Amino acid sequence: MLRIGALIYGVLSYALFLAVLVYAVGFVGGFATPTSLDAAPTRPLLEALAIDLGLLAVFAVQHSGMARPAFKRWWTRIVPETVERSTYVLVSSLAMIALFAAWEPTGGVVWRTPEGWASIAVIGVYLAGWALLIYATFLIDHFDLFGLKQVWLPFVGRPYERPRFRTPGFYKLVRHPLYLGWLVIFWAAPVMTAAHLAFALATTVYVLFAILLEERDLARDFGADYAAYRHRTPMLIPGLPRPGSKLPYVEISRAAEQKQA
Repeated sequence: MLRIGALIYGVLSYALFLAVLVYAVGFVGGFATPTSLDAAPTRPLLEALAIDLGLLAVFAVQHSGMARPAFKRWWTRIVPETVERSTYVLVSSLAMIALFAAWEPTGGVVWRTPEGWASIAVIGVYLAGWALLIYATFLIDHFDLFGLKQVWLPFVGRPYERPRFRTPGFYKLVRHPLYLGWLVIFWAAPVMTAAHLAFALATTVYVLFAILLEERDLARDFGADYAAYRHRTPMLIPGLPRPGSKLPYVEISRAAEQKQA
């Protein structure tokens, strides 16, 4: 019964995430959702910005805090390890729902792309950001990332194995295609209002901070392999030269191991 309950919990958490994802496409892009980043303002500018930055801060603390190994070690004393990731997905989705519901538009157009092909091109880049984001999740194991594998394998009586270090597809070009997708989504706006700009700036700062935390964890978990990958692969911009990136992989790995020793 516990395995069935965990599976149902994981599937429902994932279903809520999918609904939030679809809503987010409309919320950020302004496509037929009841609330959006760029709707008409209802509060004074400073009051609205304070509310919006508070919502973003809550999401950032939750999203990064619950992903830290120290928190996971404590958290899995309370919730079963099989549903730890599903719980993370659930709480993240609830934080996003709160942001959708309480977001305060501010008005004030910072820029507006001319109608026609220019506007269509920006919308195309925006949707490409979402495509990159989703594609990147499947490259690194979508179902593990969102907790389904952790509840499915115990249900069918198979042991769970943590993902191995791999660099498939777009991960050969940049270390963080997921975050690159988010940045494209945040900034590719045909109409950029003050609230949208505040959202884009705050989330960009958060992404850069989250990368620092994540890379620290990855370096600890994967050691020389990740050190070599980090040395030869740009963080976010494909093709960006890396000092010493043409050194053989083995040589870089050995250098990283010697440094760790």
